[in-house]
Amino acid sequence: MNAFLAIVYICALATPVEACDEASAQDVLQVRVRSEMGCMTGWQEVIARSALVEGIGRDSYLKTRCKRIAAPDGPDTPPASGLNR
Repeated sequence: MNAFLAIVYICALATPVEACDEASAQDVLQVRVRSEMGCMTGWQEVIARSALVEGIGRDSYLKTRCKRIAAPDGPDTPPASGLNR
């Protein structure tokens, strides 16, 4: 079974969207999700409840990348719930 990794880049507003990547981001967060749809929806609540939310839209923005990964666990194993660098 496949899983996906939602990679969230937090970039300064001065950084062009096309240049926002792992090298230029102020912070990079990752969370394992079950589907491509999870890449777009699964992590917003975690960001919203964190201290990172304060600067979003004011001096930084988020950019998300979805990456397919091989799931080492069985199909009934829930995705990781935390974000990590």
